[in-house]
Amino acid sequence: MNLSKFRVLIVGAALILPACSFSESALWPSLTGEAPAADPAATQPVTVAPQAAQAATDGGAGVRAPQLGNTNFTPVGVTPGQDTGTFVGRKVVELRSELQRLQDQVSTHNGGLQELRANMVNNAQTYHGTIAAVNARLQVGTTPGNPILVQQFTSAQGALDNLNSDIASMNKLATAASAMSTMSAYLSESTRAAFGVSGAVDEDHRQLAILQDEVDQTVVLIERLLKEVTDDIRRQSNYVATERSNLNTLAAGIKTGEIYGASLGNVAMAARGPGAVAGKPMDTTNRRPLVVIRFDRNKVPYQQALYNAVSRVLERRPNAAFDLVAVAPISGGPARVALNSNKARRHSEDVLRTLTEMGLPPERVAVSSKTSNTSVSNEVHLYLR
Repeated sequence: MNLSKFRVLIVGAALILPACSFSESALWPSLTGEAPAADPAATQPVTVAPQAAQAATDGGAGVRAPQLGNTNFTPVGVTPGQDTGTFVGRKVVELRSELQRLQDQVSTHNGGLQELRANMVNNAQTYHGTIAAVNARLQVGTTPGNPILVQQFTSAQGALDNLNSDIASMNKLATAASAMSTMSAYLSESTRAAFGVSGAVDEDHRQLAILQDEVDQTVVLIERLLKEVTDDIRRQSNYVATERSNLNTLAAGIKTGEIYGASLGNVAMAARGPGAVAGKPMDTTNRRPLVVIRFDRNKVPYQQALYNAVSRVLERRPNAAFDLVAVAPISGGPARVALNSNKARRHSEDVLRTLTEMGLPPERVAVSSKTSNTSVSNEVHLYLR
């Protein structure tokens, strides 16, 4: 196979490849679809060989799970006391017993939380270690659909599923912590109210004061527990959702034997840009395409160059939308034109599917078709809106 014959063309992409000798100042004006003011020689379509389109990213392998909270929620304990025989004294004994039960629950749930955190750390390490191994193999080059990488991908997916199960368990713990918070608030109110009950002796109030301090400390401890667990759930849930999207892109890379990077959807999110909607296809006349893919042979390896071009655009313009146009040559009479048009549309569907697998939301791409008297083979053009 002669690699020099690959015909994936990057026209206006925000991408600097080893085989390209132009600067960003010559590239970025073209992203508006208007003719750039740079030297015309610098704006000619550039042929990108697959080896020149090698990704420098690790497909998310360098990303680590967000840090979990590290507080050990140990209750302060309950000071013992004697029943004075008064009504208030009996109430103090009752409240002290309820506080002890509550603190026992805090200790139990704290043990569960620490175990969950350890499991999540182990699962995250397993996940990232496996992903790193897959990306390392993809980076040096491998066969499309390598079964070893498929097996490693399945292992990474399992580790991420385990993380998701840990988050579900943490949600249950948050529900229990919320119930403990309600109980601690009741104990706090009941302890304060006991000071106003008549018939108490000095010892009752002394024990009540100690009990109130311990109840208040327990209230604070439970509120901190609930807040930390809630924060852990939020961060880990976002992380797992992001990594699931990255896994979809990694699956596309394994299928083609190419290394991509993070999901295109996550690239846009990382740049904190709102998602755009492509809407109806726009007129592409006199607009310069971002990417031109010429299907003049079987199995054109366009995926790597396409990913690099779109990801660089999204880094600069996270709300970008695109027009995907199937272009068929006008040659050979009406029957040949119709056949070429059908093939070009199928190629555009394949490119759209590839973009979706890479994480680009399909609503960001408007698909259309046209014929051209300058094309000699079926092409797919990608335009930036």
